Amino acid sequence: MAAPRRVDVLVPSAASWDRVGEAAEGESTRVARTQPESRRSIAMDSNHQSNYKLSKTEKKFLRKQIKARHTLLRHEGIETVSYATQSLIVANGGLGNRVSRNQLLPVLEKCGLVDALLMPPNKPYSFVRYKTVEESKKAYDTLNGKEIVDDLGQKIILYLNFVEKAQWKELGLQALPPGLMVIEDIISSEDEKMLLESVNWTEDTDNQNFQKSLKHRRVKHFGYEFHYENNHVDKDKPLPGGLPDICDSILEKWLKEGFIKHKPDQLTVNQYEPGHGIPAHVDTHSAFEDEIVSLSLGSEIVMDFKHPDGVTVPVMLPCRSLLVMTGESRYLWTHGITPRKFDTVQASRGHKSGIITGDVEDLTLSKRGIRTSFTFRKVRQTPCNCSYPLVCDSQMKETSTSFPESDKEASQLEQEYVHQVYEEIARHFSSTRHTPWPHIVEFLKALPSGSLVADIGCGNGKYLGINKELYMIGCDRSQNLVDICREKHYQAFVCDALAVPIRSGSCDACISIAVIHHFATAKRRVAALQELVRLLRPGGKALIYVWAMEQEYNNNKSKYLKENRISQEKKEEISNDTSVQELLVKQMPDVGNQDSAPSVPSINDFQDRGYNSRKVTNSKLPIHTNRTSFHSQDLLVPWHLKENPGKGKSIEPFGPLGSHDPGPVFHRYYHVFCEGEMEAACQTLSNISILQSYYDQGNWCVILQKV
Repeated sequence: MAAPRRVDVLVPSAASWDRVGEAAEGESTRVARTQPESRRSIAMDSNHQSNYKLSKTEKKFLRKQIKARHTLLRHEGIETVSYATQSLIVANGGLGNRVSRNQLLPVLEKCGLVDALLMPPNKPYSFVRYKTVEESKKAYDTLNGKEIVDDLGQKIILYLNFVEKAQWKELGLQALPPGLMVIEDIISSEDEKMLLESVNWTEDTDNQNFQKSLKHRRVKHFGYEFHYENNHVDKDKPLPGGLPDICDSILEKWLKEGFIKHKPDQLTVNQYEPGHGIPAHVDTHSAFEDEIVSLSLGSEIVMDFKHPDGVTVPVMLPCRSLLVMTGESRYLWTHGITPRKFDTVQASRGHKSGIITGDVEDLTLSKRGIRTSFTFRKVRQTPCNCSYPLVCDSQMKETSTSFPESDKEASQLEQEYVHQVYEEIARHFSSTRHTPWPHIVEFLKALPSGSLVADIGCGNGKYLGINKELYMIGCDRSQNLVDICREKHYQAFVCDALAVPIRSGSCDACISIAVIHHFATAKRRVAALQELVRLLRPGGKALIYVWAMEQEYNNNKSKYLKENRISQEKKEEISNDTSVQELLVKQMPDVGNQDSAPSVPSINDFQDRGYNSRKVTNSKLPIHTNRTSFHSQDLLVPWHLKENPGKGKSIEPFGPLGSHDPGPVFHRYYHVFCEGEMEAACQTLSNISILQSYYDQGNWCVILQKV
């Protein structure tokens, strides 16, 4: 990897800035006083400063400009300054809201010689540096409030502010995931045309190779039908006819030239309209041989590859290129296509395939066209014996599921992978836990006024203040989380959920939200339930939530599975009259509402990659891949720690795409519950009745009553 170098660019310094527009409306003299000289003409005439008043339009403009300043500071850690510099931040003029370099640069160049244009990936703003301060002032005066047209032909308004220059840390080039290869121009344009014409999307639905359109794309299978619910095939039910004849000569040529080692017997043809994608996934190990290849036709696309430790590598797949996945890239890294109408790509004309480097001085947008992919696979007839047993379905089935084998071992597991982790992540965890769940709120608000309620495992106390008519007390095993509760002036103390120092029969109600799934044996989970019952008076009720094995229920996916897709769709749906603040807020990383990690897992075998992850000492527990379905009931779920949550970014505000230094990755133990398992555990208790059980966004929930 190339040694880091530092280049002067346009990231603002940490110097203090004048608080512009503490009250944006009215008080024209205050607004004028905080504006640079080049802008004061808007606020007041230089000869009649005390008599000039802002028009309604000018006030509106200033409000939005001020909002942009505050939003940049609050959400991005970017500080503007109230004096003229060579550098400007252009709010609304970024790749994240469909403004390409080709559109923005000519507009900026009308005001002077542009020394650099910095366009961070996925951000709704950019930075421009002019050769002189005078040219920068001219751009500030001329372009503030100016309408331009984005790549969809819709009008947006630019808001400019001055920033100081600072230093940009370039981390060097990334490498393609091991085992990944992209071969450009693998076929001719004539072969491309024949392949596209060979796919009959309107053939008779009686044909077994026909498949109806999926929600976001059209798809056809040959050889074997690919099942998307488990990324597998039914090996006992081959489709008639095999692969299309037109593919045979092409595959033979690839075999002869050494691009592939196995002749495929399964083909999936996908057709993607602009804006459509496919979720990140790994093709099931036991379903196919090592080699998976995909031919891109019709249009180029950026495909995202993600390592379990969170490192993302965006790879450009040009038209008529072949993607070959083997080894680590096939078995360990997920691959997917983000639903969007534009890809962030290199602006350099010479760049074709390979990694999108994230060089913010060389990024622009590429509008997607209709893309058709031919993905070839060889169906595996024997179990997979790859080098990645922790994520291999063949080898995981052979692993003993009896761990932990004793109460002592379970207690040690919880200490390392629950208690210690929450102490480390408490502040970050708390910053992601702010929205109460409606059914829990409903339960608390339905309790009689004056009820004494214990929240066992209260976390940051987000439920302790829901109903002011209740007397609520919280407890948690984490001292740091209890400290956060006390900062909010809630009554809370530290204790273990298996031994709560509250008198028996003293509580009218208890809640236990996302706690019992952290106990490592069935015996300890039942003991936690028994402790809840002990606290209740006769007739008292308890509400219990645990994470569900079934993250897709009644044909509906949980928020946990849908979260990434929803985030991407929201980005696509941002309208151009949205305020600067809304635009910036919608670009912030989504850490999620589910009791789950906002990051991806870490695995022992990859410590030498330098991905800053904590060592996982228990090899018997599989590590969950974030935002995917569960394949084991007992597992480790990762948490990617973000330093100083709520205080701006703790890393460079924007760096090369996918190159942010990942924070520490922690792992929390979970036992995810199957349908009926929580009710069965409750029924082992004496003196209780189950009033209600239900499924709530990926959780199994029970309301029980002490009788």
